Amino acid sequence: MNLLGSVIICTVLWGFVLALPLISLEETDPELTAGFVEGDMILDTVSRNGLRAEVYRWPNNTVYYKFFTEFDQEHRDHILRGMKMIEDVSCIRFEEATKNTKRFVNITGNAGGCSSTVGYRSKGSQSYNLQLYPLDKGCFRLGTIIHEFLHVLGFYHMQSTANRDEYVFINETNVKDGKLHNFKKYDAETVDDFDQGYDYASVLHYSAFAFSANGEMTIVPLKDADAAAVMGQRVGMSQSDINRLNLMYRCPVKV
Repeated sequence: MNLLGSVIICTVLWGFVLALPLISLEETDPELTAGFVEGDMILDTVSRNGLRAEVYRWPNNTVYYKFFTEFDQEHRDHILRGMKMIEDVSCIRFEEATKNTKRFVNITGNAGGCSSTVGYRSKGSQSYNLQLYPLDKGCFRLGTIIHEFLHVLGFYHMQSTANRDEYVFINETNVKDGKLHNFKKYDAETVDDFDQGYDYASVLHYSAFAFSANGEMTIVPLKDADAAAVMGQRVGMSQSDINRLNLMYRCPVKV
């Protein structure tokens, strides 16, 4: 084939690639693919009072857990590292369940993304799943490990708060068909921000492109145009996340 023919073929192929729709970030973020409420939250008919109702807070600020999946040492240590990061900034403690422990979080590594139950349940074990990924990828980002444990402790996503419309615009035209329910807003009787205000940098915030059908933003920040870059960060808890956790569990102020 001569040079001119090769150039023509490459040009046609490149034009075809540019014509393809952008891939939604939903397909690459395992927090959004688990198929539960808002992607990763496993709720029952009564848990929607999770943040305000103290019945959903872990007794004695202690979360018991059991490794149901036999993770290799590196993955197990990474999960424990996420627990330690929460312990270091709060009065929350994680303890491994014994055979006599009746209420605990069952930590699994099944396929299907990252997910967890929300708040303490008074009956049976609770779900906490991290699909296996290399360390610091997918469900094994430290921020994601912490994100799911904050659900276990009783927190909803940041963009679900009652006053969210003052801070973000949900662009429904960019939301993938059938996924709009994931942007539900809860009233102030259901969730409490503990007077911490809206936090774009919360580890519990969706990314600006969550459930996008076309690669365009589904959550548009209204107060700070630069906030889109930090929304959805999965590095660790923001100071506001730390404050909320300590206020929710009445942790003593550290000096």
